[in-house]
Amino acid sequence: MPAHAYRRYAIYYTPPPGPLARFGAEWLGWDVEKGSFPDSRRVIPGLGTSIDSLTEKPRRYGFHATVKSPFRLAKDHSERTLITALSTFCSKHTAVGTCGLEVARLGGFAALVPAGDARDLNDLAAQVVEDLDLYRSEETEAEIARRDTIFLSDAQRDNLRRWGYPYVLDSYRFHMTLTGAHGHAQAERTRAVLADYMAPLLPRPFTLESLSLVGENTDGRFKLIQRFNLGR
Repeated sequence: MPAHAYRRYAIYYTPPPGPLARFGAEWLGWDVEKGSFPDSRRVIPGLGTSIDSLTEKPRRYGFHATVKSPFRLAKDHSERTLITALSTFCSKHTAVGTCGLEVARLGGFAALVPAGDARDLNDLAAQVVEDLDLYRSEETEAEIARRDTIFLSDAQRDNLRRWGYPYVLDSYRFHMTLTGAHGHAQAERTRAVLADYMAPLLPRPFTLESLSLVGENTDGRFKLIQRFNLGR
């Protein structure tokens, strides 16, 4: 079987082209849709530190919500079979959503999270994890050990060994990361600034109408391969 085009693959929600997607690219400093650096960066006063330092860790992933975390393709599958599988999955499932998105502090980082009941979003993510797991190459013991920290619960450790990632199924929370971890005080300051700045950009209601297949380049940055509309 020929070598894969990307080191790893992942299934994300990436907002379609528009003001929110443009903000995400200019804020993080990487446009996952185009697979390139944006032409400009946002200038937002009052953050207390540089945008580059706040966004250094999440930058290479692009603006997204993880649905199925990055994985290596199983050796008996190709990018084409994965594309076909995700396309088929999306054709059989309907769009889901909630009453909106809002900026929140999750521990030491800031993120967009659902406002209101997120069970439909979480259920869809669980179905993706379960239905498409045969395309994932199992993690090595060394890879598992790197993720297995004292902060994981027993259920999350079970998820890590079964699904390759601890934060799935009952441990999953839909979120679109805006910063790396910088301590609670800085995260709260960033949350407050971005909550005001992003208010006109945030959809109400929020509908997740598509899933995106992305690939990790050799430089560690992720790029959109194809977006698939949900719609049964």
